[in-house]
Amino acid sequence: MKQLLYIVIVIVSLSACQKVIDINLNNAAKKYVIEGIVTDQVNGVRVKISQTMNFEEDNTFEGVSGANVTITDNNATIYVLQETATPGVYSTTGFKGLIGRTYSMYVQIGADTFRAVSTMPREVYFDSLGLQDRVVFGETRRVPTVYYSDPEGKGNAYHFVEWHNGVQESTIFVRNDENTDGKSLSIQLVSFSNDSDNEEKKIKTWDTVTIEMQCIDQTVYKYWYSLDAGATGEGQSATPANPVTNITGGALGYFSAHGVQKRTIIAN
Repeated sequence: MKQLLYIVIVIVSLSACQKVIDINLNNAAKKYVIEGIVTDQVNGVRVKISQTMNFEEDNTFEGVSGANVTITDNNATIYVLQETATPGVYSTTGFKGLIGRTYSMYVQIGADTFRAVSTMPREVYFDSLGLQDRVVFGETRRVPTVYYSDPEGKGNAYHFVEWHNGVQESTIFVRNDENTDGKSLSIQLVSFSNDSDNEEKKIKTWDTVTIEMQCIDQTVYKYWYSLDAGATGEGQSATPANPVTNITGGALGYFSAHGVQKRTIIAN
């Protein structure tokens, strides 16, 4: 009986010692986020500029207007980008990047300046796109499968972007040829996004799937790889870290010169 009374007293004492912990989420100083691309497609240049959001703010794109944005190639040709109808998005017409050429991005916002360099790698042919069954979270699903042959010689890197019925998938698909150099490959693009169990996300008969294959340089690969590692919890750091950027000056984001190939398939 004494032992039972002791247990009851301990439980009451622990309950009385509970304390509400108020976590103070300090607002960090805002940083500019720059996402710039140059592709081998006509009018394939775009630079998006925004700022980081605090925890309690709505996570929507709010563009930064009034920036001076230029792209220069290694022939010293300068392209001045103009702000489009969408605030914070800068582009120009008649621009088509060339494989093997190095491009420099320059962004000035007030007294702040940011620079980045990227070289457009050689094109690796996107052979075909298919759909395969795969067990995901204990359920058989159809997943896009890309087919291509990596050329001999390490250093190739790839970023894949998926659209399902016209809606872009948020999962990051990035690979290099560190362990697949010179091989013919079939890569399944399995989505692990937070809403991947949504019925609308599952590929069904007559759905349209489009995959864009980008051949990217190593600095851009490091950006996508580190961003993916942070999003999926694969990073080795005990605290979250910003992805590795190739932009100097203190901004977040990336600048990528890459070739673009797209394939589309209709599920049957």
